Amino acid sequence: MFNIGFLTLVRREVFRFLALYKQTLVPSVISSGLYIMVFGQSLGSRIGPIKDVSYISYIIPGLAMMSVINNAYQNSSSSMIQSKFLRFIDDILVTPLSGLELSTSYILGGAVRGSLNGILVLLIGMMLTDLNVNSWPMTFLYIITVSWTFAALGVIIGITAENWDQISVFTNFIFMPLTFLGGVFYSIDMLPEFWRGISQVNPLYWMINGMRYATLGIYDTSPLLSLLISSAFAITFTFVASIMFSRGYKIKV
Repeated sequence: MFNIGFLTLVRREVFRFLALYKQTLVPSVISSGLYIMVFGQSLGSRIGPIKDVSYISYIIPGLAMMSVINNAYQNSSSSMIQSKFLRFIDDILVTPLSGLELSTSYILGGAVRGSLNGILVLLIGMMLTDLNVNSWPMTFLYIITVSWTFAALGVIIGITAENWDQISVFTNFIFMPLTFLGGVFYSIDMLPEFWRGISQVNPLYWMINGMRYATLGIYDTSPLLSLLISSAFAITFTFVASIMFSRGYKIKV
């Protein structure tokens, strides 16, 4: 079904981050565990339950989505720009693989890393709290969709970026603010109507909202719309990444 060249690239991308698990998997588990203990324990008793769910359990789906987004993006974007700087992207481009196959191999590596991190955060949440996942199939679906979305975006940014700083800009100045403003630590029902409307413009809000529905069975807005929006971004970014590979945009010199 898949040719050996494509499978080799996918294996390389997956083994690349697995070999460095102390940098690619462990940190997100530790940071999320700290968020759960610090925010959940210290603020949970003061804020109280949200939609009949304890506050400490309420924030875990958002923390899992934060981990998915950051790790999926970091994996594909760093791998892409590294292959450009070290010039072995030239060897990859001469292989008899289409632009879709090349982009998908990088995306799959990021999607696997993002998914593993998201699942690990949920597991650590279950160990530290009374969290019970409402639907594992839906949870996996959201994790895979969102991790694919940001892995594809990472490929796009990795292709267009000219240095490592340009990759970090997206993480520090775009993803982080949008994630925190996307309802990780609160429900948008707690906001005034104006800011509630502003939050719904944030695409990361819909991803967090969908994840919360899958894990806890609660939501602020339509979970179906959340899935449709997440899927639309995944398809769009994948299409753009494959076109950029096919045309050699900022790759071929």
